[in-house]
Amino acid sequence: MYPIDNLYRGWRRRPDAVAVEDGARGLGYAELVERVEALAVALQARFPQPQARIGICGYNTIEHVTAILAVYAAGHTWVALNPRNGKPELDAIIGSTRLDLIIADENCLDRFTLPDLPLILGETDGKRNDSSIAALIAAHRGARPRRHALPLDAAQTIKFTGGSTGRPKGVVQSYRCVNTSIASYLHHFRFGADDVNLCAAPVTHGSSHYLLPILSMGGRHVLLEQPRPAAILDAIERARVTTSFMPPTMIYALMAEPGFARRDVSSLRHLQYGAAPMPPDRIREARAKFGDCIEVVYGQTEAPMMITCMTAAELADEDNLASVGRATFLMDVAMMDDKGRILPPGEMGEIVCRGDLIMNGYLDMPEETAKTIVDGWLHTGDAGTIDARGYVFIKDRIRDMIISGGFNVYPTDVEAALAQHPAVHECIVFGVPDPKWGERVEAAIQLKPGAAFDEAGIVGFLKERVGSVKTPKKIHVAAQLPKSAVGKVLRREARRLFAENS
Repeated sequence: MYPIDNLYRGWRRRPDAVAVEDGARGLGYAELVERVEALAVALQARFPQPQARIGICGYNTIEHVTAILAVYAAGHTWVALNPRNGKPELDAIIGSTRLDLIIADENCLDRFTLPDLPLILGETDGKRNDSSIAALIAAHRGARPRRHALPLDAAQTIKFTGGSTGRPKGVVQSYRCVNTSIASYLHHFRFGADDVNLCAAPVTHGSSHYLLPILSMGGRHVLLEQPRPAAILDAIERARVTTSFMPPTMIYALMAEPGFARRDVSSLRHLQYGAAPMPPDRIREARAKFGDCIEVVYGQTEAPMMITCMTAAELADEDNLASVGRATFLMDVAMMDDKGRILPPGEMGEIVCRGDLIMNGYLDMPEETAKTIVDGWLHTGDAGTIDARGYVFIKDRIRDMIISGGFNVYPTDVEAALAQHPAVHECIVFGVPDPKWGERVEAAIQLKPGAAFDEAGIVGFLKERVGSVKTPKKIHVAAQLPKSAVGKVLRREARRLFAENS
C-alpha cells in the first residue's frame, strides 16, 4: 500500500462528501480524485519514469493540495518549498535538489529565483502564459495514471531542515516513513468521517501530515491561505472545525485576539501543538480557553511529526503537562548517553528513536546521515528524560544548553518560569559568552498588549522560581521575537540579534 491509496479509501467511503475547501470553493471526493488523477497523468506524460523530483511552492490553496496528491499518484517525489522561507534559502534548496519541474502558485514566484526548469502554475490570476494545473486537468480529465511498482524505501518526499553546517539539509522521507506517519495518526487520535481539519500551519510542513489521515476516513480539510488569528477563529466557528495543528506561537496569538471570549471553539476535539515546547502555565491557559482538546505531537523532519504524542485525556493529568507523551505506534524511544548506552528511567540523556518513521537519510550528505543515524538509532539532538511510565520530557537541544559558572542551565526551564509572569506574552532564553561565567543567561521577551516592562520585577519573579544561577542577567524587550517560516521562535537568531546589545 502506498500513501496515495488513503485518498482512494476516503473516496470509496464518501464519494459525495466535501474533501477540501478554502472558504469560497469546495471539492467533493469524486471531483478531487478526478483532478488529482488528471494532473498525475500530465506529470507522467512529462516524466514517464517514476521518482522525478517536483518542487511545489504555494500557500494553503486547493491547487497546492491537488499538486501534492498528484505527485504522489504519479509515483514521483514531492519537494516541499515553503514560500515563507527567505529567497536565499529557497534558492539553495532548489539548487541542491536538482529538481525536474516546479509547480508554484503565481503569487509565490517572487519568493525564489526561477531556474531553467519547466514551470506549472497552481493558483493563478492569468497574467502569465505558463502551463497551469487547471489547463492540464482539463486536457487529461478522465484519464488514470499508471501505478509504478516501487519499493517502500523509495523517496516519497524531500523536506528541508536547517543544520549546524549552515547548509539546508534535504531529508528523504520514504513511502514507508509516510505510511507510518499516517498509521500513527489514525491509531492514536482515531480520526473519523466527521472530522474537519483546519490547515492553518503551512501544508509544506506541519499541516501536510494531516492531509492523508483525514482523507482516508472521508473527513474534510479547510485551507487558510493567510492564517491570521481572526481568520482562524472565523474558520473554526464557520466550519465547526474539530482538528488543527498549530505551533505554540499561533495558539498564543489566538488566545490574545480581542474578543476571543465571545468565540465559539466548542467544536474542537484535537488542537495539537508541536515544533516547540509549550510551558505548563500556557497549557493550562489553553485548556481553560479551548477546552479539553489540547494535544501534543513531537517529531522532527528526520522522523516526521510523531516520535511521541499525547492525547487530550493524557494531558489532563497534571503530571504530564511538561511531557511530550509516549512513543508512537511502530516507534521505539530511549535516552542515550554520549557513549551510546541506553539510560534507565529518570536519567538525562539524548533522545534517540528507531522504527519505520525514520528518514532514509540526508540528500547527498552521507557523512551527516552517518552521524545522525547510528546502529539504527536516530539521534535527535534533544536532551531529556523518560519516566517509568514511558513519558518523555524534553529539556532542550543539547547544543542550546548553557553552562554558566559550571552549572548546566536548560533554557526551557527558564522559559517555563518566565512565561508565568503576567506581563510576558512570549519569551526565548539563550546564552551569551561571558569572561566571568563562561556563558551568562539572557532572555528576550514580547510583552502582552498594554503591559509595562519592569526588568527588576521580572528578575525578582524568576529568582524565586528558578534561583539566581538560572535567572537572566539581562532581559531584552522586542516588539516581535524572530520566528521561522513555520512560526517557531528562533533561539539562535534571538541570540544574534540581542547579544549585540548586551
